[in-house]
Formats: sequence, C-alpha cells, structure tokens
Amino acid sequence: MTVRVPVYDTGMLIALAARKAKAVALHEGIGNTPHRAVVLGPVLAQVWRPAPASVHALAKVMKDCTVPQARSAMPAMRPTSAGQTACIVCATGPDIIEWQRVGTALGTADLPPKKRPDAVDALVALTAARHGSAVVFTSDPADLDAYLRALNARDVHVVQV
Repeated sequence: MTVRVPVYDTGMLIALAARKAKAVALHEGIGNTPHRAVVLGPVLAQVWRPAPASVHALAKVMKDCTVPQARSAMPAMRPTSAGQTACIVCATGPDIIEWQRVGTALGTADLPPKKRPDAVDALVALTAARHGSAVVFTSDPADLDAYLRALNARDVHVVQV
C-alpha cells in the first residue's frame, strides 16, 4: 500500500488556523504518516499574520509539517527505527522546465468562471505532481483540479476542506 504525501494549500492552513473541525480531523489523521504534510513557503506567507490566535494555531500545526528547502523546517520524513530518511522532492526545488510548466499551467488551466490564475495554487499542484502519489488538501478543489489537469499530473488526489 502506498502512503500518499499530504500537500496543504492556503485554504487548508486557513481552515486549520480557524480550527475548523474537518481540517483539524484530517490534519490529526495524517499525524503518523511517514512524510510530513508539505506546506510551501508562499502558502505559509499567504496565511501568516501577526494576530496572536492565528500565530499560536499555525505554529502548532507547522510542528507537524515541512516547508521544503526552509532551513528551520521540520524534516520532510519522520524518523524511523532504521534512522532518518530524506525526501528528494522536498530537498530539491523545481528546475527551469518545471517553472515553465507552472507558467504554462497558469495560461492553459481551465479554471472555474470568475477565477483568475494563481501562481501559488499552480505551484502547489506542481509540488503534488512531483511527489507522485500525493493528496492536496484545499478549499478550492476545482482550481487545484484544473492545474493538475494542465500539468498532466497522475495519481494526485484532491480533498476539499
């Protein structure tokens, strides 16, 4: 059985900061998976505000997440009895071709009416696609599905929070 890599978008972090029951239950449910939930730096930046309640809630959530390539982030993989493993996808950033794929997805994604291209959502979709067997937790499943289709991503699931 393959364990999917959890990837959070901005909507999931907002729901967690607001302590929404579904988001909290989903987050707690993946607490023992080998790969920590992936939160991209731009996603965290979109949500992080200096309000004490949200800082407290998000700081607690982020202890169970990884921010790829951030020096102070938790490791992507949880320790095992055999030692500490690493996630190559989280350890390496997108290359030029992948950044071009994000740009292409921004220009070709069949977004829902009245939605505008969003580079952070497209980057979340690319991150999930790079991991392969992943699940994206989002408040905008139609947006993420559109980017995943534009990227021709395979074996990525989208869960609405």
